[in-house]
Amino acid sequence: MELKVRIPDGIAALAKARGVRVEEYVEDLLTQQVGIRNGVPEVRKPKTAEEIRAWLDSLAQFSEKIPELPDTITRDWIYQEHD
Repeated sequence: MELKVRIPDGIAALAKARGVRVEEYVEDLLTQQVGIRNGVPEVRKPKTAEEIRAWLDSLAQFSEKIPELPDTITRDWIYQEHD
């Protein structure tokens, strides 16, 4: 299938930085997003409960360093570290 689209300058710049043609770069982006390898769609199996738990634990690993929220969030509280 061929498709004609307008390519933003930023995408063209990224392709140039990688040393590939814009068409190749966009094709690579699309195949990554859709999950196609060598012309064959990848079937992604659902994550197991253990994999989900490990992912959630990795997100929370530094949560003890997050300060408590005050009862009322004020502008001063938001910008307290930007003096």
